[in-house]
Amino acid sequence: MSGSPLPSAQPAPRGMDHALYDFEPLPARPALSFGTRRLAACLVLQLEHWELAPPEGSLRDPRFKGEFGTFAPEFRTWSSRAYGNRVGVWRILSLLDEFGFAPTVALGAAVVQTHPELVAEIVRRGWEVAVHGFSANRMISARMDEAEERAFIVACRDIVASACPAPLRGWLGQDHGLTPRTGALLREAGFAYTLDWPNDDQPYWQATGELPRGLVALPAPTELDDVQTIALRRIAPERFPGLVRDMLDGAAALPEGRVFSIGIHPWLFGAPHRIRYLRQTLELLRERSDVLLTTAGDIADRFIHCSKERPHVA
Repeated sequence: MSGSPLPSAQPAPRGMDHALYDFEPLPARPALSFGTRRLAACLVLQLEHWELAPPEGSLRDPRFKGEFGTFAPEFRTWSSRAYGNRVGVWRILSLLDEFGFAPTVALGAAVVQTHPELVAEIVRRGWEVAVHGFSANRMISARMDEAEERAFIVACRDIVASACPAPLRGWLGQDHGLTPRTGALLREAGFAYTLDWPNDDQPYWQATGELPRGLVALPAPTELDDVQTIALRRIAPERFPGLVRDMLDGAAALPEGRVFSIGIHPWLFGAPHRIRYLRQTLELLRERSDVLLTTAGDIADRFIHCSKERPHVA
């Protein structure tokens, strides 16, 4: 048994081995509803800039590789992301305008610096903005110490706030990068909700403590995300509307209410041969009378409001 540690005599918190949030099995919770509907969904439009030469030591999601490997500088990956911000995003904006749908825009701070014309369009529409880190190749990770992570979060917040007049209440980490202290640092920086945790179908409190200082975790846009499904899992793009339909149908048959976020990236769904599948998804959402299509901030607010009267209930 040399090298194999013995089990600890101290029991771990129920259901997990950390204390970042309370463990609460779904069947033990009161039913979740949104007025006459039990399903709620938000569109999360993710605007990112890929730096051609990020600072030394920066960490990016290692799953993103070019067809011929990884190089420096990575013109192929950089060019794909640049296509989204130069071309693809305008197709998506037109489509959302046509449907009258207001997404939550996850805005990377580098986009404020590189594409002010795009940020101006978001602000003009009055869409909700959440902070999306800095760039597509600078993730939060354990390489940062606490001071570095705090400074990173605050700098990203302040850069985005300089271009967006409405208060910034939400955070979506680049590629969901985080550390055990990220939640506390987000609360410290004034954020009310995060979209980084795919471990639930409902909002919940992270490290609740006193309610005014709680951070609401909303279901992350992972299972219903264009990049996660099409680019990384190699699911055919024409299947995406069906995935959304199946998810909603399955949830509608369950006794507990559910929340979903749908991730959209201009460099992927903004391509002319894929935009039709985003259109089909929006048509599906428009036809669903059992789904409240709203913003991430609205879902968080509904949860917070009801939690003041009935803990853990939205």
